[in-house]
Amino acid sequence: MATSPTQKPPVAIVCVGMAGSGKTTFMQRINAHLHTKHQSSPSNTAPPYVLNLDPAVRSVPFDSNIDIRDSVNYKEVMKQYNLGPNGGILTSLNLFSTKIDQVLGILEKRCLPKEQPAASSQATIPPYILVDTPGQIEVFVWSASGSILLSSFASTFPTVLAYIIDTPRSTENTSTFMSNMLYAISILYKTKLPMILVFNKTDVKDESEAVDWMRDFESFQAALRKDEENEMAGGEGSSGYMGSLLNSMSLVLEEFYNALSVVGVSSMTGEGVEGFFEAVEEKRAEFEKEYRPELERRVQEAEKQKEELRQKEVRRMMQDMDVSSKAKGTGKYAKGKGMEKEEPLTVSDAEEEEDELSGLVDPDDEDEDAEETGRETFDDGLKARYEQALNDSSGGVGSAANYIRSSQR
Repeated sequence: MATSPTQKPPVAIVCVGMAGSGKTTFMQRINAHLHTKHQSSPSNTAPPYVLNLDPAVRSVPFDSNIDIRDSVNYKEVMKQYNLGPNGGILTSLNLFSTKIDQVLGILEKRCLPKEQPAASSQATIPPYILVDTPGQIEVFVWSASGSILLSSFASTFPTVLAYIIDTPRSTENTSTFMSNMLYAISILYKTKLPMILVFNKTDVKDESEAVDWMRDFESFQAALRKDEENEMAGGEGSSGYMGSLLNSMSLVLEEFYNALSVVGVSSMTGEGVEGFFEAVEEKRAEFEKEYRPELERRVQEAEKQKEELRQKEVRRMMQDMDVSSKAKGTGKYAKGKGMEKEEPLTVSDAEEEEDELSGLVDPDDEDEDAEETGRETFDDGLKARYEQALNDSSGGVGSAANYIRSSQR
C-alpha cells in the first residue's frame, strides 16, 4: 500500500490571554470540536494532543496528554522557595522547562508523520497540538522559561499564537481596547510567531464593533469622541493627553492590524470555531513562508559562531604550543636550525667544531641530538593531533582529549 509522505505535521496552537478572558473555556471548546470531528470520522481524523502548562489550576475541563502538574507540585514549590503565587508559577515553569527535551521527544514520537501506510498514518497523527498557558500572561510570555518552551515548539512544529480577548470588556471604552491591542502587539514582536486575535464571548457581545475599530480609523475616532463626551457629562473631565495618545496609537497600529487574523468565537455556544481553524491553516502557511526561513537563518548563524569559536580555540592552542616550543628550544625554534653559523666563543667550542669537521662525534652529544629530535617529532605530532581533533565538527575539548588519548594507545 502507498505511503503518505506529504502528510503535514500538526500545528501547535498556544492559547494566551489575560485572566478572565475565557482562555480555558476556549481550550475546552476547540478540544471538544476536534474530538467531535474525530468521532464522526475516526478513519480520516485523529483527536488533538493536549498540553496543560498552568501549574496553579485546580482542575481543567478537558483531558491533557501532558500536564505540568504531573511533574511539578505548585504548592510545594511555593513552600520550599518561600514564594508568592506568581513566583510559584514562574518557578514551576522554570523547573518544567528543564525537561523540555523529554517533552519534545514525546511530541515527536506521537505527533510527527511517519512512513506508514496511508490509512493507519492518517488516523494516528493528531492534526493539532493544543497548549493551555497560565492566566498570568506576563509570567509565561516574558519569562525565560516561556521563551524556551515557545522556541522549542516552533523549532519542531508550525506554531501559532491564539490571543484570547474578552470582547464585552474590551469594547466598554476605547482605552481598554487600546490596552489589549498594545499587549497583543508586544507579544507578537516578542515571540515573532504568527498570531490570531480571538474575540471571545461573542454570545454576550458581538465582535463587529471591535473589528470596526481595528479596520476603520474613523470608527475608532468616533468612539473616542463619544467616550470624551461621556466623561464630560459625568463630570469627570476629559484628558486631552489621553485622547491625543489614543489617536496617535490608532494610527501607529494600523499596519499591525493588517498583519493579523481576527475571528469572533463563542466558547459557550461554539459559534465561530470553524472560522478559527480556517485562520489557523492560513497561519500555518505564513509560518512556513516567513518564520521557518528566519528560524533556519538563526540556526545557521549559531553554527557559524560555533565554528568561529572552534577555529579561535585552534589558533590559541597552536600559539600556546609555539610558545612552549620556543621556551624549550624545540620544533622550529630548535637551536641552529635555519640560523647563521655563530663564531666560537671559547677554546672548547673551537675544539668541538673541529671534531665535527673531522667527523668525530662525542657519544654524549649524539644522545642529546637524538633526544632533541624525538622531542621535536613528538611536539609536531601532538600539535597535529590537537589541530585535527579541535577542527572536528563534532569537536569540543572533551572530544579532543578523547582523540589524543585513543591515538596514544
